[in-house]
Amino acid sequence: MWRQLHIGLVDVTDSSFLVGTPLSPSRPDPDMSYRHSGPRSYLSATMTDRFDCFYCRDNLHGKKYVKKDEKHVCVRCFDKLCANTCAECRRPIGADAKELHHKNRYWHEDCFRCVKCYKPLANEPFSMKDDKIMCGKCGPRDDAPRCQACYKCVLPGSQNVEYKHKVWHEECFTCLLCKQPIRSQSFLTKGDDIYCSPCHEKKFAKHCVHCKEAITSGGITYQDQPWHSECFVCCNCSKALAGGRFTSQEDKVYCVDCFKTSVAKKCCGCQNAITGFGRGTNVVNYEGNCWHEYCFNCKKCSLSLANKRFVLHGEDIYCSDCAKKL
Repeated sequence: MWRQLHIGLVDVTDSSFLVGTPLSPSRPDPDMSYRHSGPRSYLSATMTDRFDCFYCRDNLHGKKYVKKDEKHVCVRCFDKLCANTCAECRRPIGADAKELHHKNRYWHEDCFRCVKCYKPLANEPFSMKDDKIMCGKCGPRDDAPRCQACYKCVLPGSQNVEYKHKVWHEECFTCLLCKQPIRSQSFLTKGDDIYCSPCHEKKFAKHCVHCKEAITSGGITYQDQPWHSECFVCCNCSKALAGGRFTSQEDKVYCVDCFKTSVAKKCCGCQNAITGFGRGTNVVNYEGNCWHEYCFNCKKCSLSLANKRFVLHGEDIYCSDCAKKL
């Protein structure tokens, strides 16, 4: 409040004196922001007729006085008996001083400052927390979350990144390997570590045994080795083998057709390729010759000789009984 001594009478309890006006009504009351309307004064007057001070009974004729609680008080008695005490410096706020008040607390104008930066707040927006006055900048800063990288405050309205209930300055949200800010790029995590996509691939992705490049999606595994789907092809005709039937020979993979025509041995019984598919899963090998298990039969009586004694006569096989009759 400004206390400019001039003619007129004003009740010092009048609610129009320096009531903080909320700036953000939706915020909780303890941290509410306010803007002071500025310091005002107790009004004093000069008397022309006989008029005494309520306390000292001095004649106020031609003197300055203050009206408080319907009582007329000389300036001296007001300063001594009626003046409010400054919440900051703990000294009386005299009739001639400029006074501000908020929530039943009073300040000299010069004492009404931000507790953090000491900025005068007589005509500025302010907030209160734990009975401490702060300006519009220091108030939000005091309550602001801390950046997970630099531990400095992340002020409202600043560029920042939020992830899993944590916050970073935009420039602090960087890849662990290349140290570049992620910004709008995609990123991946490993534990608490953050990586841009290229660095994550370089460090953690499996690499195709054929082209040696990282497998970022999909891919297949064969004999505990990773492949791109497009790299897993027949070594003879380049047909894609992912999701289809194939076989291998000496670390090379073949589609069924190429394996039959180019690699597979011929059955000595039916003369067809032994591929290992279908009925030809089981194979009999003897002295460099091969048979499908279902083709390994006695030449004369057609008895199956798989896991039985047999006699090889020329290129034909016989059971023991038929061999005796040759």
